Amino acid sequence: MISRRLFAQGFAGVVAAGTLAGTGSGTAVAAENGHTAFKELKQVQAGPLNIGYAEDGPADGPVVILLHGWPYDIHSYVDVAPLLAAAGYRVIVPYLRGYGSTTFRSAQTVRNGQQSATASDVISLMDALHIDRAILGGYDWGSRTAGCVAALWPERVKAAVLVSGYLVTNLKAQQTPLAPAAELGWWYQYYFATERGVTGYTENRHDFNKLIWTNASPRWKFSDATYDRSAQAFTNTDHVAIVIHNYRWRLGLAPGEAQYEAIEQRLQAAPPVTAPTITIGSDFDGANIDGSSYRKMFTGPYQHRIFRGVGHNVPQEAPRDFAKAIVAADRL
Repeated sequence: MISRRLFAQGFAGVVAAGTLAGTGSGTAVAAENGHTAFKELKQVQAGPLNIGYAEDGPADGPVVILLHGWPYDIHSYVDVAPLLAAAGYRVIVPYLRGYGSTTFRSAQTVRNGQQSATASDVISLMDALHIDRAILGGYDWGSRTAGCVAALWPERVKAAVLVSGYLVTNLKAQQTPLAPAAELGWWYQYYFATERGVTGYTENRHDFNKLIWTNASPRWKFSDATYDRSAQAFTNTDHVAIVIHNYRWRLGLAPGEAQYEAIEQRLQAAPPVTAPTITIGSDFDGANIDGSSYRKMFTGPYQHRIFRGVGHNVPQEAPRDFAKAIVAADRL
């Protein structure tokens, strides 16, 4: 999920483009989905993966790539995609490695969840689809991944919308203990560091992830049907391995891959994001909802928006407001 230190600070304490062009901050009411499926699902070979993705909108429209987090899937954007498609955007929503229909092309490939790997996957996807530049949007793992791409490949990013701000993982900072109340919020991360945690997540991932949904978005009254649509993505045979590696890598308990080391070293230097960016703070961010703690990491055109009444899964809880942010970022 999001940066340990940013979370800790908070935890302790359609139509046309014009109709989507809102500005400013306000209250976004968490609501149940209107759509239950995407217009079209596709597959493409990209780098080490065969990536499954949803697509909507005109083939010649400006491209928006929307990235989901853990424990969620592409359905976080099931209501966002048609809004942006109606506004003229070509919308691409990929399953991350370890989710849904995205699979590894080789059984020998390391099941690696580190940030440089997922960021490289986005570049591979863009190359495979012959996309030179795109607007990127994301939350949780998706926000971290989009931020990594924007920081390291600015020529490929037209604009970005990043929930919870700058989430590029700093491995050294991950070694610094937090206050006890803050550490409590990361119980699952420490659970995953044990073999009991691996077995527990393998056997109970449906109910485990539903608990995370409920805790991370207490005001979002999602239905069992809504959750179960996303839970299908967690049956991917590589899902557990990717999730466990991601969180163990963050804690320094699992190595990264040599092929990503040069990229990772650049990320450890905390490169700024120069692309036009809108960051979003929600109730989940606690004291960090105003965005001031990461403002300096964005050196290009910038706005920050606050979505009150919304938890962690921002695009699914507040799809219209998220879509407005994408359009506004494109216009910065």
